[in-house]
Amino acid sequence: MFQLDFYGTLVAASLVLLLGRGLVTRVGFLRAYNIPEPVAGGLVVALVLLALRGLEVEVRFDTSLQTPLMLAFFATIGLSADFASLKKGGRIVGIFLLAVVGLLVVQNAMGIGLAKALGLDPLMGLLTGSISLAGGHGTGAAWGTVFSEKYGLASASELAMASATFGLVLGGLIGGPVARLLIKRVQSPGGLESEKPRIPKGFEQPNKERSITPFSFIETLALIAVSLLVGTLLNGQLHDTAFELPTFVCVLFVGVVLRNGLSALGLYQVFEREVSVLGNVSLSLFLAIALMSLKLWDLASLALPIFIILAAQTLVMALFAIFVTFRIMGSHYDAAVLAAGHCGFGLGATPTAIANMQAVTQRYGPSQIAFLVVPMVGAFFIDIINVIVIKLYLALPFFAVA
Repeated sequence: MFQLDFYGTLVAASLVLLLGRGLVTRVGFLRAYNIPEPVAGGLVVALVLLALRGLEVEVRFDTSLQTPLMLAFFATIGLSADFASLKKGGRIVGIFLLAVVGLLVVQNAMGIGLAKALGLDPLMGLLTGSISLAGGHGTGAAWGTVFSEKYGLASASELAMASATFGLVLGGLIGGPVARLLIKRVQSPGGLESEKPRIPKGFEQPNKERSITPFSFIETLALIAVSLLVGTLLNGQLHDTAFELPTFVCVLFVGVVLRNGLSALGLYQVFEREVSVLGNVSLSLFLAIALMSLKLWDLASLALPIFIILAAQTLVMALFAIFVTFRIMGSHYDAAVLAAGHCGFGLGATPTAIANMQAVTQRYGPSQIAFLVVPMVGAFFIDIINVIVIKLYLALPFFAVA
């Protein structure tokens, strides 16, 4: 077994990103279907590690940097949000929330229905529904423990982790192809090609050059550090209370307060160039570490019926994005980018959603409304709504505790 330390893992993550960039640049299929660079590089490394494991060689990484990078990314999301923009996107956020709630309901109904049809415990259907897909690894681990202790479901946490891993991979793979299909529909007279050129902003085109200075870079780095510190402290204060929230939500909230509070007091204006650069670096490294550290052999341990459920969930996610999300969001270019983002956090996580949208906007052009709506819904609302939906399903008669 080879154990890479902090520095070795950082070098490996950087090489994964360079590999992903090279693959997307040179492989027409990856470029045509808008596969995010961290996903392309990370999956290749994960597959290599899976092959090495078959030869009884295992490589492990130091993932201690993964959480700080994720929190730094959400801090930059908060620092990018001003109240004027949030107010402007209110109606669109509300419509997108309807699509999100609809998917959560459909995912759980699909999971439970297929589990019962395949002779499995309906709780397994919930675990392979919105708990581990829209909820991700954190939500999956929490509910897996509940299902084991309260309902006596064996190996619930392991099933949730494997399902969340499956979702993370597929969420990063289907978003680009879905967007490509939808964008073809709007690239017609009077559609995308005839629109006025859009100016990229924030996270929309991560490879676009942005002029920065060392001092403004340090100022922004300080704001991110404050967001991480205060957000973590706030999360500790809310722990085990009725208002408990995930740490990344607290960090994002602090970023929003800093951005708008300093601006309202006339003390400081956040430099969006530096915020987007640091946010994109954090996002890319986080995804590279997350994907190259995937234990794909955990997926192989899933029984065939679970694979069937998860494959069906992936198909449902793609169809839902095409026929529901895209249509109710307006059937235009921004709606196509939103559909790609929905695939990302509907199966995986908000960082995957952002990476999906970046792969699309890097090729086709900016979509400011998508980068306003998806982070807000993916960070603030989905966890809260998901808990409500899960508890409503658990109130059904066949979930009664013996």
